[in-house]
Amino acid sequence: MRPRHLPRSLAHGLGICRPRSAAGVFALILSAGAACSRAEAGDPDRASYPRYAELYTRPDSTPFPAENPYTEARAHLGKVLFFDPRLSDSNILSCGSCHNPGFSWGDGLPRGVGHGMKTLDRRTPTILNAAWAEALFWDGRASTLEEQALGPITSSAEMNMDEKRLVEKLRAIRGYQPLFEAAYPGEGISPATVGKALATYQRTIVSGTSPFDRWVSGDEGAISEEAKRGFELFNDKANCAACHSGWRFTDDSFHDIGVPGSDRGRGAVLDLDIVQFAFKTPTLRNVTERAPYMHDGSEKTLEDVIELYDLGGRVKRASLSDEIRPLRLTSDEKRALVAYMRTLSSVDAPVDIPTFPY
Repeated sequence: MRPRHLPRSLAHGLGICRPRSAAGVFALILSAGAACSRAEAGDPDRASYPRYAELYTRPDSTPFPAENPYTEARAHLGKVLFFDPRLSDSNILSCGSCHNPGFSWGDGLPRGVGHGMKTLDRRTPTILNAAWAEALFWDGRASTLEEQALGPITSSAEMNMDEKRLVEKLRAIRGYQPLFEAAYPGEGISPATVGKALATYQRTIVSGTSPFDRWVSGDEGAISEEAKRGFELFNDKANCAACHSGWRFTDDSFHDIGVPGSDRGRGAVLDLDIVQFAFKTPTLRNVTERAPYMHDGSEKTLEDVIELYDLGGRVKRASLSDEIRPLRLTSDEKRALVAYMRTLSSVDAPVDIPTFPY
């Protein structure tokens, strides 16, 4: 039997779908607070939600770990490494090949492409707002960005560069030596410093202010009335906020949402029945720029994604998350949800590709 009420820390450690309070909070907010705001506005059809901005407040600063604090030299080195294809065995693939800023730090493909131009098993996840993320990769197998950064580089299926050859290759490029010394004085070029520099740069990749952010801060004209109805549905009938919670719209947990296939996801990392076929909840920030969707790219559009949830998943399994059930949404409600999700995209500054050292 699936445990229904585990301590939050234990449930997260196991990667078990744990209930979040956001949906429940909003159910109360929308029934009481919205009625109040309608009365204030004198319009029974108008609901205003800026007073609830604290639930979606963007942080004032980006977190960096004490063991790898931010410096400009570290971020610059990380950016150079991120876009340098020489970190791969083929000298063709870089971290930026798959995590392309033009695709909201994904690649726009149903599944990634790795070493030898072979198609990978999973879609490339975005690294947007990864500074706040917990348990990285679709299956949560890395616990820090420093650990995650080296994973694709050393994977034989992806960049196919083992740690020894990586260090030898970088040390042979004279221009990298002063960059590493400026970033990590006395530590030299090593797998650890490569991972730390890449992690530092990734922590600087943060989504900008979206129309939704402006709306919850008090700008009533920032989003359409249809999107406002979508916001209510997101937090109530459609129950999206049960998993897509907080300002990043993710609970950093793992859920089986009924996507067909044999990929066990979190279940391959933790051999527990309750996490079989469970994958990490992706952020919805800039989601319109990241089609197709799901860990395998099986849903082509946001409309398709909503259909999957409306059905209560496309397959029924013992591990199916409690939150996944038929929603019985109307066509208007589905359109409103899409309209709302489109308000989560921001226009971010273009990214310049750095000059590589020789």
